[in-house]
Formats: sequence, structure tokens, C-alpha cells
Amino acid sequence: MSSDVSIRVSGLCKSFPVYDKPHHRLMQMFAAGDAKRRWYREFHALSNIDFEVHRGETVGIVGRNGSGKSTLLQLICGTLAPTLGNVEINGRIAALLELGAGFNPEFTGRENVFLNGTLLGLTRMEIEARFDEIVAFADIGDFIDQPVKSYSSGMYIRLAFAVAINVTPDILIVDEALSVGDEAFQRKCFARIERIRNDGATVLFVSHSAGTVLELCNRAILLDRGELLAIGTPKRVVSHYQKLLYAPDSVAKGIRDKYRRELLEQSGTRAGNVRSDAANIAVQRPEDMPGEDIPDAYFDPGLRSQSELRFESRGGRVVDPHLETPGGQRVNVVRSGAEYVFVYSAEFDKLSAAVRFGMLIKSVSGLELGGAVTSQPLDAIDFVQAGTSVTVRFRFRCLLAPGTYFMNAGIRGRVGEEETFLDRVIDAVLFRVLPDPGRLATGYVDFGVQSQLTLEGEVHD
Repeated sequence: MSSDVSIRVSGLCKSFPVYDKPHHRLMQMFAAGDAKRRWYREFHALSNIDFEVHRGETVGIVGRNGSGKSTLLQLICGTLAPTLGNVEINGRIAALLELGAGFNPEFTGRENVFLNGTLLGLTRMEIEARFDEIVAFADIGDFIDQPVKSYSSGMYIRLAFAVAINVTPDILIVDEALSVGDEAFQRKCFARIERIRNDGATVLFVSHSAGTVLELCNRAILLDRGELLAIGTPKRVVSHYQKLLYAPDSVAKGIRDKYRRELLEQSGTRAGNVRSDAANIAVQRPEDMPGEDIPDAYFDPGLRSQSELRFESRGGRVVDPHLETPGGQRVNVVRSGAEYVFVYSAEFDKLSAAVRFGMLIKSVSGLELGGAVTSQPLDAIDFVQAGTSVTVRFRFRCLLAPGTYFMNAGIRGRVGEEETFLDRVIDAVLFRVLPDPGRLATGYVDFGVQSQLTLEGEVHD
């Protein structure tokens, strides 16, 4: 294998036996030859996966739950054996899969550092040299000399991560291990991973966060139902993933077929010689990829909120909340920097007083990013008669980072002496902001920050 290639996966397949009844496992053990197969069914977790990861690349693996992402990482790490195919590794691997899986609960933290460090390939001298740094990163104080069975889950994860991350790997493999712990610890973990990446290591990780993949990776891989469907720039692959993620079952098959064709075309395979395993497809280097323009906003019928929650109506009702362009085109996939209009109708079946309307944009985690109301309470509409329908429009400029967001809609009014919601819809609209490779802003919102550098008396904007 070329020294420039860190990971090469060729024709990789992994199947697991599935037993309908527990005693079928025993019957299989005593059966001979082909008779063994009558006692189980095969579940194909991965089918004919082929790709390469070059040294120094950061590659994200995305896909729906059950698509085979974690199985692929375990095969690369060697904790699972492939049914068919090969995995070639060039360099030392540090894997953050199931953190602490090698810990002995009866041993102290100190003893487990040496045990786990040895399992990860460090010598005792190397562990001793790094021990103080490991303990400082874990930040568990005197508990380092207590049995880990007495640790909280947070302490356990801190120590496990601290050991794994101090192996100084050539290849770092991460499987959503950073979704645990508090925000401060997660930030420290990401900072360490970024340092390892900047030192020239290859990073391969699974993440459900489109923002993380777009920010950290120069390549991405899409898996679905154990099949490789796309390899390319993070922007393109994440877009494919999100379209498949929100597609109803009736159209998902067609989308998968389309991605298969695109992958075969990308590999240069001629239609007359197409193999069902889509073999010999390698990850391309960043300089090999063509430039991609950001597409215009559009409406994806498969992109629907599945977490909508409606409050009990108290005289008003939100109807047909949706996003439009200023020209009236309905959209739910939008471009950062462009203007859009959040529209809904408010229908009243009772006389309502002190009426006003509102909207709110939230992140996937529920963080409230911003919104607006149509007026202050003192400037609300005095009365709205029963049978009235009001069209509510909120025009705004989308300054959000690429990713998925939700919108709330609400009608407020006075019931008795108290202002309350006459109707409120949580997660009424789901929309997605397209990736923007030229984006310099960080975080959720682009505040229009302008940078300026002064170098030896020269000003550079």
C-alpha cells in the first residue's frame, strides 16, 4: 500500500446471523455443512464497500441510524473481522468507539490508565511519560487512585477519553464518542482532536452533525442500509444525506438509485460494465474535486417536521405555516444571505382581544436563535371578530450557518386579564440552509463582521 494512503477498504462485507428463537443458535452449532444455514438468517450490515483515505485527510461518515457506520469503524479498527474483503491500515490507530470498554471496574483509575494505554499500543515508559498529562486532561482529582466502579459516568468518560487521545495516533477514529459529557468537556475534546488533525494525522469519524462535518472535513462518505452511496466534498455528501434522511419511504428508493448512478459515473465505470458492488471507488483528494456553485433555494417535499406540537386552541388557529421567497415561491431549502418570508394564516372562531402574532427560529437542539412579534402588547390589535382570517408574514434575511432549523408560529391574545397563546405550533416548519464553502462567519449567525489586518504599517481588509 502506498505510504500516502492511511486506510484502504476493498470489497468489504460484513454479515451477522439472526436467529428467530434462542435455541436455534444451539441447533446451528450441532448441525453439519449446509444444514447450519436453516437455523438462521443473514443480516448484511455492509455490502461491498470500497474507498481510500489519504494521509492527513479528515473524513466524515454520515448516514441514517442502522446504515452500518459503526460497523465500518469497528472493522477498520480490527475489533470485528470482515465476512469478505480487506482493510489495510498504514499507521498507529487510536479509536474512540466505546470509551472505557477496556477498563476493569475493580482497578483504580491509575491502574486502568496503564492497562488501557497498553491495549492501545503504548509502552509502560510512554505511559509514565504521559501520565500527568492524562490525569490533567481527565480532571478527576484524587479519584485517580479510587476504583473506577465508584466513578460517575462523566468521570469514567473523561478518563477513558484522556487515555485514548494521548496515544499520539497516525489515524484517529471517532464514533460519536463526543456526544457525552458537558459542553466544556466536549469543547476540550474537539480542541484536542483539532490539534491531532493539524499535526498531520488522519481523522475518520462518524457524526450526525452536518455542521461538524462541514467544518472539520475535507471529504465525506454516505452510507445507507450498508451500502456506499456517495463520496465527495462534505457539502455535496451532506446535502445527499439530508435529502435521503427526510425523504418518505415512497421516494427514498428512487433517491438511492440516483445516488448509485452518480457514484458509478464518478468512478468512471461504463454502463456496459457496471457491477452491482460499485467497486474500485476511491476517495478523491481536495484538489481533484471540481468547484461547486451553491444552488438556488427550492422546495423538498420530503423535508417535513416530524416533531410538530400544537397547543390547545383558545379562539385562534395557525394554518399552513411555510417559507416563501419574496416572490411567493414556497421553499424549505434556502441559501444563507438571501431574504425569505415566513407565512401563515391565523383563523379565529371566537372574538379575540389584544391580538398579536409571532415567530421563532430554533436549532435542532432547541436553542432559540431569534424571532419576532408583530407588535408590543400596547400596540396589539384591539379586537378580531370570529370568522376572521389574517395572513401573517415575517420577512427576514437568512444569516444562519449551513444546517437544519425549525420555526415556531404563534397567536397571542388576552383571555380575561392575562395575555396567553390563542394557538401555538412548535416545530411548525423544518428548513435547511445550504452549505456555503465561501462562508467566513462562525457559529450559528453571521453578524456581518468585517476583519482588518495591519502588517508593518499596511492595512489589509
